[in-house]
Amino acid sequence: MISVVSGGITLAADAVDPTAVKSEDGKYFDKEGTPTFKVAPDGTVDWYTYSGYRRYHSECHVCHGPDGMGSTYAPALTDSVKTMSYGDFVGVVASGRKNVSSSQENVMPALGDNPNVACYMDDLYIYLRARANDAVGRVRPAKKEDKPDAYTEAENSCMGRK
Repeated sequence: MISVVSGGITLAADAVDPTAVKSEDGKYFDKEGTPTFKVAPDGTVDWYTYSGYRRYHSECHVCHGPDGMGSTYAPALTDSVKTMSYGDFVGVVASGRKNVSSSQENVMPALGDNPNVACYMDDLYIYLRARANDAVGRVRPAKKEDKPDAYTEAENSCMGRK
C-alpha cells in the first residue's frame, strides 16, 4: 500500500480490503489487523457494527449527517474512512482537528474526554467502514450478533463500572 501524508493524516492510495479474516472475542479484523465489519448473508451484523450505528446516531450525526454521509456543516465520514488510516481516525476523533481555508473554517472538536465516544471508537470506525463499503444500509441493522462478554467487560471498565 502506498501512503501519502497530508496535514498529518495518512491517506491510503489503495484501500485495504475490509473483508474480515479473523475474529477475537466477537471483534473482526481485516488482513492488516484493522477492526472491520462482518455481515452474514442473512443481513446479521456483528455487534460492533450495530453498536457503532447506535453510537454514531447519538453522538455524530448532528454534524456529520445521517449515516455518515456528510452535511453542509461537516464532511462525509463514509468518504473519510476510505482514505484515512484507523489510527488517524482515532486520533482525529480523540484530539480534534481544525481545517482553515480562505473560504471556510471547519473544526472537529476533541471528543477523547467524552466516554460516550472514547469508549466506542472501534464501534464508530467499524460502522462507518461498513457504510463506506455499502455493507450496511441507511437504517438500523435488523439483526445483530449477541453482545460479546469481552465487549461488556471492556465497556464497563472504560465507563468506570464494575
